[in-house]
Amino acid sequence: MRSTITARGQTVVPAPIRERFGLGPSTRLEWIVDGDGAIRVVPVDLDPIRAFRGSGAGGGTARLLKERQLDRRKEDG
Repeated sequence: MRSTITARGQTVVPAPIRERFGLGPSTRLEWIVDGDGAIRVVPVDLDPIRAFRGSGAGGGTARLLKERQLDRRKEDG
């Protein structure tokens, strides 16, 4: 499956991908560049603890919680 990037940097996630992974309008995606230069796009869990579990080397949970709070404030207007 393919999509095109617009002049504004936007792209469309193909419908079969959205359906298979349960992605909707409020789903956040994280873009990851692997060591070999490949790009992976993964959905981010809205629960900050589940989203962060198993990552980092200490102190990151507090940073992630603060980041998520700021994100939610921006979304709320």
